[in-house]
Amino acid sequence: MPVPASPVVSPRAAAAAATPRKAVALISGGLDSMLAAKVMLEQGIHVEGINFYTGFCVEGHTHAIRNHEHAKPKRNNALWTAEQLGIKLHIIEVIEEYKDVVINPRHGYGANLNPCLDCKGFMVRKAREWMEKNGFDFIITGEVLGQRPMSQRRDTMPVVARESGAFDRLLRPLCAKLLPETLPEREGWVDRSKLLDFNGRGRKPQMRLAAQYGFTDYAQPAGGCCFLTNEQYSHKLTDLWTTRGSKQYELDDIMLLKVGRHLRPRPNFKLIVGRDEGENNFLNGYRKRFMHLHATSHQGPLVLIDGNVSEADIDLAARLTARFGKGREAETVILTVTDAAGHSRELTVAPIPANDIPAEWYL
Repeated sequence: MPVPASPVVSPRAAAAAATPRKAVALISGGLDSMLAAKVMLEQGIHVEGINFYTGFCVEGHTHAIRNHEHAKPKRNNALWTAEQLGIKLHIIEVIEEYKDVVINPRHGYGANLNPCLDCKGFMVRKAREWMEKNGFDFIITGEVLGQRPMSQRRDTMPVVARESGAFDRLLRPLCAKLLPETLPEREGWVDRSKLLDFNGRGRKPQMRLAAQYGFTDYAQPAGGCCFLTNEQYSHKLTDLWTTRGSKQYELDDIMLLKVGRHLRPRPNFKLIVGRDEGENNFLNGYRKRFMHLHATSHQGPLVLIDGNVSEADIDLAARLTARFGKGREAETVILTVTDAAGHSRELTVAPIPANDIPAEWYL
């Protein structure tokens, strides 16, 4: 009985099968990056995730502080995503390096202070450096053509690949069929026919694919992780830069911008007012760095004073502190004011009427 002939295998396919390929995936914690990594895992690629900590991410921090956010999961969504995928995740702190992206974006800002195109180029460049150092073959992202107005356009996607130095080792599995072939596709490391052609801002295709993979618990598909896309946060950061006369910041600065009401009643100082017990507890951690006030006769917020203040300024700050507490309708409220050195004294003030607080004081 004749022996069946063995199937003919091309040298390239044989080499691809013999050499397990490795991809590093940018994992933001959102649905798109989860799906992009899963598409590669389904093709037998060894995938490890990478997440860069800039200090500007929304998730976890505010959910853990605000009282009304307590029902939300206290988790790092990038770690959660990696766990669902069964892959290793490398979290890398880039706070200092990232400052130049925020302060001097080559391609400018988006609608707020979001330097999205420069940010994506920075992230992919850092992933390329990690890839080269650790012997990986290519980079994958969850980008979708037409989804983001600044960084995910047909004309800007090549900019990211070029300026990051990744060139054709950058693969976007969710929209790869709409883009030129990359090195992993040409070399047969991945099957282009099994990649996707997602396009536009709608998320229904991603949600359907998530259901096919059995993913039911994931971050809001249309959500963004970055505070710099938030108009109010950007306004507060602009105020910080303007009053300092320099576009610089430290981690504590950007953390404090995420918490409390921020009011600037005078050019020389602003107030950070805790909105609930969780924020009061957080701001209490900064009491040795700032002059601060709190009411003793009524329940109310902890208030930090950021700036150099006169006695008249302190009196105004005390009246505002009284307005935001339970004594807002009282004739007088007793407060304690404590300087950064820990010296305290008592003040008795009348709460400022709500109509006497101009809207422009609120940052």
